Amino acid sequence: MRKTLWILFAVLAILTAIYPAIYFVIDRRFGLLGTKSQLLLANIYWNICFYTHIVFGGIALLIGWVQFNSSFRKKNLSLHRLIGKRYIICVLLSATGGMYIAFFATGGWLTTTAFLTLDLIWFYSTINAFVAIRKGHIAKHESSMIFSYAATFGAVTLRIWLPLTTLLLGNFFKAYPIAAWMAFVPNMMVAFYIVSKKRKYSRIKTAP
Repeated sequence: MRKTLWILFAVLAILTAIYPAIYFVIDRRFGLLGTKSQLLLANIYWNICFYTHIVFGGIALLIGWVQFNSSFRKKNLSLHRLIGKRYIICVLLSATGGMYIAFFATGGWLTTTAFLTLDLIWFYSTINAFVAIRKGHIAKHESSMIFSYAATFGAVTLRIWLPLTTLLLGNFFKAYPIAAWMAFVPNMMVAFYIVSKKRKYSRIKTAP
């Protein structure tokens, strides 16, 4: 069961990571861009931030999941560090771009607030992970990275919740703000549970 969930986790991350490539090969009115005005689509700053967000966010999603494989990490520590550095750069770039485009999010202030909150959590947890490992605080680094990738995985969960909420409410524009929050709040709860469990296990293990 655990192996099946791990495979599903990896497959969903990989498939969602390559999804942004669609925006480079077909008409720009595809998907969510179809809800944007021509004026916004012509805005150079919005375009820079949008493509920065989807490209580097996609790379972070694509390379980040492997970091949680303990066997891979132990056998390939130098590669783990190399991937980690690339992941941090990608997240910081994507989160920064995401903060800007959040102000133009479909669905109004509820969606904007959701994505701004997500991007701030994403940015902060990733910076926290970097600072922790630089100081040699491995446990704190691992915990922060769990929260960071939980935020990264929001790209996957958004695409799961959006069709479900749209089907339930029968209206995309009503569903999108809800899906924006559902994209990361449950992820953060799962991350909190995993981190708490790891800390509890660590305390038991080191107890005299």
